[in-house]
Amino acid sequence: MREEMIKTQLRDRGIQDEQVLAVMSKIPRHQFVPSEIEHLAYEDSPLSIGLNQTISQPYIVAYMTEALHLEPGERVLEIGTGSGYQTAVLAELAKEVYTVEIFDQLSKQAQQVLKSLGYQNIHFRVGDGWQGWAENAPYDAIIVTAAAPQIPRVLVDQLRDGGRMILPVGTLSQQLILGVKTNGHFQKIETIPVRFVPLIQVKSEEKK
Repeated sequence: MREEMIKTQLRDRGIQDEQVLAVMSKIPRHQFVPSEIEHLAYEDSPLSIGLNQTISQPYIVAYMTEALHLEPGERVLEIGTGSGYQTAVLAELAKEVYTVEIFDQLSKQAQQVLKSLGYQNIHFRVGDGWQGWAENAPYDAIIVTAAAPQIPRVLVDQLRDGGRMILPVGTLSQQLILGVKTNGHFQKIETIPVRFVPLIQVKSEEKK
């Protein structure tokens, strides 16, 4: 099923990065979804992981990862750990992954799966993804796996000059935005239409 996913959902739809394809052919995606829907893990669709959150369809994971052009020595910030599947893909390609999840339950589940698979280069945090993870900035790349109504400026600030970021932007209508930070400015392009769950922001009174 994993081999069929790689061929029909990724290669046949234009994913060309051999490293991304190799990584996704290796990672057991079925271990990142609830046991009752393991048989659907390699289907071409997002799947519910509870708490109104989803694991993205394989093509979107591959597309977003390929767009970042990650190098082995780089440090990546992921906003939205979710199931941990995208986290695993990033951890295979980058030196360090810093991942933030607002739901403690999902973060713990992801940690359990990722640690059982032997990953040691992933750092977890439970908190507001809108705030990023400033203590470890700047990052070479940032990936956001939930949709914000606009690009969070704080995330641009945590990107190194020359760093790349990809994220879905919009509410009812969403576009995947890819950009590079150049001299403090985020030079962006719109890529493909997508549909992600909203990026939850902790209100100021909830932080007190």
